[in-house]
Amino acid sequence: MSRTVVIEAFGGPDALEVVDRNVGAPGKGEIRIRHEASGLNFIDVYQRTGLYPLDLPHPLGMEAAGVVEAVGEGVTHLKEGDRAAYAASPPGAYCEARVMPAAQVCPLPDAISFEVGAAMMLKGLTVNYLFHRTTPIAKGDTVLFHAAAGGVGLIACQWARSEGIRLIGTAGTDEKCQLARDHGAEECINYRDADFVEKVRKLTDAAGVDVVMDAVGKDTFEGSLDCLKPLGMMISFGNASGAVPPFALATLAQKGSLKITRPTLFTHIARHETCQEMARELFDKIESGAVTIRIDQRFALEDVAEAHRALEARKTTGSTVLLP
Repeated sequence: MSRTVVIEAFGGPDALEVVDRNVGAPGKGEIRIRHEASGLNFIDVYQRTGLYPLDLPHPLGMEAAGVVEAVGEGVTHLKEGDRAAYAASPPGAYCEARVMPAAQVCPLPDAISFEVGAAMMLKGLTVNYLFHRTTPIAKGDTVLFHAAAGGVGLIACQWARSEGIRLIGTAGTDEKCQLARDHGAEECINYRDADFVEKVRKLTDAAGVDVVMDAVGKDTFEGSLDCLKPLGMMISFGNASGAVPPFALATLAQKGSLKITRPTLFTHIARHETCQEMARELFDKIESGAVTIRIDQRFALEDVAEAHRALEARKTTGSTVLLP
C-alpha cells in the first residue's frame, strides 16, 4: 500500500485527500519507485482546480525522487536499487510509491540529495528549455523573468548568470527582489511599488528586452509585450494569475513584429533521449555549483493542502517539497 494524494472532484486545497492505494508490479516499459521526496509546482494547482482537466478521481504531483524498487521488461537505463528523479506524466508523484512509465525517469547522481532531486526536476528542466530550446539567447542578451524569487525563478537567475545572460526579474516584495538579486538577477523590480514596464524601459535605455519569460499570465501579459524590443520573443509558460485572455494577433505587429510561444515542458521531454540529455545538462549545472537549489518549505505529505494554500497565496520562495 502507498499513501497517495488524490482528488475526487476539482476544487480548492480541501479537495486534496490522502488515501491508501495498492502498488502493483511494473509492466513493460515501467518502473516501481519508492519516493523520498516529492516536489510542489503550480501545475499541480492548475490540475487540482480543473484548469488543466484530469479524468477523476486522479492522483496529483508531477515530480519526485527516490529509489527504484523494480523494473519492467524493456527498461535498460535503470535497475533495482538505483537512485532516480523525474518530472513526468501522468500525475501521481504525491505518494510514497508508484508504478509509472520509465522513459522520463532519470538516474540521479549520488552527489545530489533526494530532496534536491525532487525540488529541481520540473523547475530545472523548465529553465533548461526556456534558455536552450525555445529561442536563441546569446551571452549579453537581456531577459525579463517574472516571479524571479520562486522555484523556477531562482534557478533561472543562476542559470542566466552562469551563461552571461542579463536577467531582470520581478517579484512582489522587496525581500523577494533581494533574493532574486542574491541568486544572479542583475536587477529585480517590485511590481507592487513600481510600473515594471516603465522600469524595464529605463533599465534598457528604452530599448526593451530580447526575451520575456512569463509564468504569471493574465496580470503581466500585456505589460510583458510592452517590455520587448522589436522582433523580441514572449515565452508564456504558465498562468499563475489566470489564463491570458484572447488578443488580436495584429497586436504583435503593432508592437514591433513580436514573436510569442506557449510551450510546455512535457512536449520538450517527450522523447526519452531528449529528456535524459536535458537532465544531464541540469545535473551538470548542479554538480558544478553554477546552480544551487533552494528549498524554503517542507511539508509532510498529510499537510499537502497547507502547502497548496501557501503556494497560491504567494507566501513561498524557492522550492517546496512534500515528505512521505
